[in-house]
Amino acid sequence: MTRRSLLALNFAAVAVFSDLYITQPILPILSARFGVTPATAGLSVSIVVLAIAVSSPVWGSLSDTVGRRRVIVASTGLLAVPTLLAALAPSFGVLLVLRAFQGLLIPGLTAVAVALLGDHFSGAPLAARVAGWIGATVVGGLSGRVLSGVIGTFLDWHAPFVLFGLLTAVAAVLLARTLPESPRPASVRPLPDPREMLVHFRSRRLVGAFLIGGAVLFAFIAVFTFLPYYLTAPPFGLSTATVSSFYFAYVAGVVTSLLVPRFSGRIRERSLMAVGLLVAAAGVAGTLISSVPVIATSLVVICVGMFLVQATAPAFVNVSAASAKGAAGALYVTFYYLGATLGSYLPGLAFQRWAWPGVVGACLVSLAVALASDRWLCA
Repeated sequence: MTRRSLLALNFAAVAVFSDLYITQPILPILSARFGVTPATAGLSVSIVVLAIAVSSPVWGSLSDTVGRRRVIVASTGLLAVPTLLAALAPSFGVLLVLRAFQGLLIPGLTAVAVALLGDHFSGAPLAARVAGWIGATVVGGLSGRVLSGVIGTFLDWHAPFVLFGLLTAVAAVLLARTLPESPRPASVRPLPDPREMLVHFRSRRLVGAFLIGGAVLFAFIAVFTFLPYYLTAPPFGLSTATVSSFYFAYVAGVVTSLLVPRFSGRIRERSLMAVGLLVAAAGVAGTLISSVPVIATSLVVICVGMFLVQATAPAFVNVSAASAKGAAGALYVTFYYLGATLGSYLPGLAFQRWAWPGVVGACLVSLAVALASDRWLCA
């Protein structure tokens, strides 16, 4: 892969992950416009990640047979369509349907990119390219949350979908022009082979990594999905645009992702993931302190911990899979986004009953599951 193709792949990561998180900072606006509760508004996030979880194995296995390039280019181009149409949604139900279509297409990039990098790099260069990819996804998450919140505040909720839909279309064109051709597959198999899935489930290390991915994103999504409700209510009373600025904590995730390759050769992946989980747990607990500066700092700590895990786990999966690495990566993405699906809804119920401490409690339980998986399954 050339430098241009790597840049195009990372730009696509920014655009696609922006699409994923468009609604997260504007949930209070959607609640007001459509008259829905926080937990129901959170479905605009969970429906996307659920669709990602369901469709990721199909995209991963399809890439193993028809080629990574074809899958990535086609899915990214198609993703621009429901993203743009969502700006015209006349009701919350229609918006959810279009968000589901977004989720079905997003894994064509997210579930395949690491496998594509694995086709062209190995060892330390692979770790560096994966870290760069993860950094780009962080920038995408940051862009989606910050720009969507600011634009949604001043131009209403429709405008972010238009912006990121156009960026996604541009990303598809760049990918089509720069990604190298994939080797010709021996056969075309449009659905994942169940035997490939079962082989990966027989690996204790892979199952542990899958659980870690799901649990860590459960906590991460829960905090950042319901944060706007927490900070726009008393005693804080912040505006949606101001709350969006809190997502700049993601910059810490970019830095963390880029630093991980420097540690990966000297520290075991399991140890890096355990440290990341403990750091994230400390950050989650810190948000209980009713101080805006402390909460802002805690969000930075959460991002450092979470992306220390996320910059390590995909490469751990790729190395641990003896065969069908695309399917293994897709399974990781499936568990990752199943965690996000639950994390964008269940903590909302806890929030409605126990306010912010309910969200924090749910997150800490999830991170404890991840630590147990790291300790006993990934060994």
